[in-house]
Amino acid sequence: MDTLTTEAFRSELAQIDQLPTLEIAEIMNGEDSTVPTAVAARLPQIAAAIDAIAERMARGGRLLYAGAGTAGRMGVLDASECPPTFNTAPGQVTGVIAGGPGAMVNSVEGAEDSPEMAAADLDALSLTADDTVVGISASGRTPFAIGAVEHARALGALTVGLSCNEGSALAAAAEHGIEVVVGPELLTGSTRLKAGTAQKLVLNMLSTITMIRLGKTYGNLMVDLRASNEKLRARSRRIVALATGAPDDAIERALAATDGEVKAAILTILGDVEGPKAQRLLTASHGHLRAALTAAATDRSEGDA
Repeated sequence: MDTLTTEAFRSELAQIDQLPTLEIAEIMNGEDSTVPTAVAARLPQIAAAIDAIAERMARGGRLLYAGAGTAGRMGVLDASECPPTFNTAPGQVTGVIAGGPGAMVNSVEGAEDSPEMAAADLDALSLTADDTVVGISASGRTPFAIGAVEHARALGALTVGLSCNEGSALAAAAEHGIEVVVGPELLTGSTRLKAGTAQKLVLNMLSTITMIRLGKTYGNLMVDLRASNEKLRARSRRIVALATGAPDDAIERALAATDGEVKAAILTILGDVEGPKAQRLLTASHGHLRAALTAAATDRSEGDA
């Protein structure tokens, strides 16, 4: 472990416990501010991975994250936020954590050391060649993450390895290696800090930009939002208003006509079509609202002709 940047000891911080709280907070904040720069250095690799993921998902594949400890929790967190944000289907984005769901809150000793467990967890999900597996590990040497990537690659799935050390075994095992080198941690080896932040930032990009590529947004509006509570229903109305500029009564009618589906409601207003036709146009355009609007405009012009 002495060779890992994430595990390096910083002698200049050996007396940090003797400092005033404000000074410790300032040091920690300064450390955190370096993470976006480290992520920026890997944007070409991140973008290439996103394009490959989106291509697989466009033909029905899933996005699966696999990791242990903090890395695994980051994957589960990102996956769990996709259904309400982008209306992804159940299981379309999934986080697999070493030791199972219980490991989200309690340490499962030895789970991260088992590549066989990773393979079994992926087999339980009936992994296919259209799927993508993103192995996540701060060190880049966690057997569970490497095992997941190696097993997925053997089955023909797309693989991405996200780590925070250069020359990692995880990146070498994956088709797309993303190594965000954040340097030694404030507390030696506590990779839930900068490394965890870097992982969160990259996973935000992988899922969000993939969903943009899949037509889950219209501009920067979350038009595939699932309105499962009053806050999200209010957000749905606001999104329709921002996209269309329509008055409140027209927005309510559009949402009622489309069973609350934001994307379809926008199409009924901007495309001047009824709810059922809006749904058909969206299905034909594979959920891409801009393409559906173009089709609606074409239909109107042909009708006028």
